[in-house]
Amino acid sequence: MSDIHPTAVIRGDVTIGSGTTIGPFVVVTGPVRIGDDGWLGAGVQIGAPPEVRSWAHPRTDDDPAGGGVVIGDRVVLREGAQVHHGWRSVTRVDDDAFVMNQAYVAHDCHVGSRATLASSVLLAGHVVVEPDANLGMATTVHQGRRVGRGAMVGMSSVVTRDVPPFAKAYGSPASLHGANVVGMQRQGYDPGAVELVTRAYSSPRPVLDDLVRDERLAEAFRSWSS
Repeated sequence: MSDIHPTAVIRGDVTIGSGTTIGPFVVVTGPVRIGDDGWLGAGVQIGAPPEVRSWAHPRTDDDPAGGGVVIGDRVVLREGAQVHHGWRSVTRVDDDAFVMNQAYVAHDCHVGSRATLASSVLLAGHVVVEPDANLGMATTVHQGRRVGRGAMVGMSSVVTRDVPPFAKAYGSPASLHGANVVGMQRQGYDPGAVELVTRAYSSPRPVLDDLVRDERLAEAFRSWSS
C-alpha cells in the first residue's frame, strides 16, 4: 500500500507500486508506471507532455499526454522535480536513482540505476545518464548526450559532448579532468582497474579500446570503444 497525499492529482493510466510515498500537490499524468518504495516530494510532476513544438498538447484527459514514463523501485524525486513523457520512446528513471529538487528530466531521457541528479540539473531530450553517474548542482546536459557509468560532472557544468565512464568532467563547456577515482573506489573497483582508467584519462585524447579488454572494466566500456 502506498501513502498518497489528498492534494496529489493522479490521472490517466497510472500504476503505483507498494510502499511509495506521494507528497502534497504532486501531479502524475499517465501513462506512468511507478515502482515500489519510492518517495515523491511536494510539487513533483511526472508525465507532463514532451516539450516538442509539433506535439499536440492534450486538451482533455482523453487526449494522449505522451509516450510514457517508467519510474523504478526506490527512486527519490525531491520537491519540484519534473519528469516529462517520452516522445519517440519512454522516459525512464531506473531503480535507486536520486533526483534532487527542481531537477528536470526531458522527453526520452534514461536515468540509470543509482544515478544522482543534484538540485536544478537540467537534462534535455534523449539524454542518457548511465548507472552510478553523479551530476552536480545546476549542471545542464545538451540533448542527445550521454554521461557514462560512474562519471562525476562538476556543478554548473554545461555538457555538450559525451562524458565517458568514470570520468571527472567540469566547466562550460565541460571537459575531461581525469578519472573519478573516489567514485571507482566506492564502487569496489580494485587499485589496478583504477590505475588503468587514471592512466587512460591522463591523455588529452583518451583511447578506450584498451579498457574494454580488461575484464574488470569491460561492462562499463564495451559500448564506448571504437
